[in-house]
Amino acid sequence: MEHGGRAGYKWWTPLQTRWNDGDPYGHVNNAVYYALFDTAVTRLLFERRVISMQSPSIGLCVESYCRYFAPITFPEELYGGVRLAKIGNKSLRYEVGLFLADNEAPAAAGYFVHVFVDRATRRPQALSEAQKEALQDLAISDGQA
Repeated sequence: MEHGGRAGYKWWTPLQTRWNDGDPYGHVNNAVYYALFDTAVTRLLFERRVISMQSPSIGLCVESYCRYFAPITFPEELYGGVRLAKIGNKSLRYEVGLFLADNEAPAAAGYFVHVFVDRATRRPQALSEAQKEALQDLAISDGQA
């Protein structure tokens, strides 16, 4: 996965570090980066009405990855950029970049894969055409990343 710069991401949300995100080394703990990825992706899904608190299906994270390029500290205003590397029949692969202020390069970048399942049974469930359509403009083609 090539992270690229700001121009490679298609949807944005502001994010904020919290005091308790820090670790003894003076920067945000590695696990918090994944929480920031999750927050960005979940905001996207709620904003685009792909999921809601009443949705019959939910996305379960089955794979994630993060590459760290620069430390993030408290207090820090960040921007999470998201693009879709794959819109599958039952899954989505998001690529997420965490950017500090006006930096062109991300402080961290990675991906997050959701497999959609029935909320009650946890059995895999196909994405609806409406769900796919709501995200289509965020899809990247090979070579765009």
